[in-house]
Amino acid sequence: MNATIDQYESQVRSYCRSWPATFERARGSQLWDTDGRRYLDFFAGAGALNYGHNDPGMRQAVVDYLLGDHVVHSLDTYTVAKERFLQRFHDVILQPRGMGDWKVQFPGPTGTNAVEAAMKLARKVTGRERVIGFTNAFHGMTVGSLAVSGNAGKRGGAGIMLGAGTNLPYDDYFGPEVDTVGYLEALLQDAGSGLDLPAAVIVETVQAEGGLNTASMRWLRDLEAVCRRHDVLLIVDDIQAGCGRTGTFFSFEPAGIQPDIVTLSKSLSGFGLPLALTLFRGDLDVWDPGEHNGTFRGHNPAFVTATEALGHWEDDALTHEVERKAELMAQTLDRLAAAHPVLEAERRGRGMVQGLACAEGHAERICAAAFELGLIVETSGPRDEVVKLLPALTISDEELDEGLELLVRAVVDAVPATAPAAVAATQPV
Repeated sequence: MNATIDQYESQVRSYCRSWPATFERARGSQLWDTDGRRYLDFFAGAGALNYGHNDPGMRQAVVDYLLGDHVVHSLDTYTVAKERFLQRFHDVILQPRGMGDWKVQFPGPTGTNAVEAAMKLARKVTGRERVIGFTNAFHGMTVGSLAVSGNAGKRGGAGIMLGAGTNLPYDDYFGPEVDTVGYLEALLQDAGSGLDLPAAVIVETVQAEGGLNTASMRWLRDLEAVCRRHDVLLIVDDIQAGCGRTGTFFSFEPAGIQPDIVTLSKSLSGFGLPLALTLFRGDLDVWDPGEHNGTFRGHNPAFVTATEALGHWEDDALTHEVERKAELMAQTLDRLAAAHPVLEAERRGRGMVQGLACAEGHAERICAAAFELGLIVETSGPRDEVVKLLPALTISDEELDEGLELLVRAVVDAVPATAPAAVAATQPV
């Protein structure tokens, strides 16, 4: 507990309630509190630290930049740091993926800024108002983003009616036998459905905050096809699942689709500095100058670290590492689910955003037990029913093994009736 922070900061704070320690230092996948206790970080800043804490190369780049008296705040004026980032982002990310003619917009410092800009642009391009989201989606905490999010608690915080958004069933929402994209198509085709033709559909390929629900590649391809048939723009919110979290830089790449608009934030800066992008096809760039802006859309230190972070994507090495580590995570989670039937658990997620969906109450107890053991993990899902693992993509094999072993111990501590034989069966390979 921190008496000073508890006295002065609003009750709205949340993560410190799950992790009542005052953190002082961080490096890679490790944190230390003011008592010198070490923690393994399987949270990674809610996905903002895909390369771990205080990456040495990024740290040196931003320190050199600041010591050189270079521009920090610049609105949207020309700066050397922005120029270098844009060129490198084009060369390393966009051009190799057939997106060389796409435009980059800096909408403000956070993911919800990127989502708001994406929806505003879709409405301006199409002249239509409604945007379709999906059950259990999470797109941000501003009013427009909440209108296409699914979590009732977060939506309730808006304090007003959330209009211009409609949430329809995500993939597998009713089980594998129900084609939810077919349901969407039927509504769009039926003049009596009551669903106005939307400006856009916004989707996460993995609903990280929504409970690690994962869309199949076929479902994503079918969704793209429906959007094309009805002249509806497809927005992929890649704020948490992007920047390599699922293996490829963009999470939608394995599906072979190309959205019209993509939102990025979280690990884009690579260092935990605020930075967000709204990306879109060049022909959609219909903004008037200043029509969407923000005071902190020119955060040059974030451009510097983001440029450095893009070095991870000059080849496929990190993608292969994520795929290999994801398999180790999956093996442990599958063993845990099989060995502890009382959890009624199933593994969810893709790449290095995976977890266990558990019967009511178990996930919160497991995360609390993990913290006592020195492992930082969080819950997700509308009922906090999922134990969600977000280790840094660059975590060492030794740290990954240690964290998975701590997770196993946390499950045992949270479910005391577990037999020793079952515990042994869940040890990481």
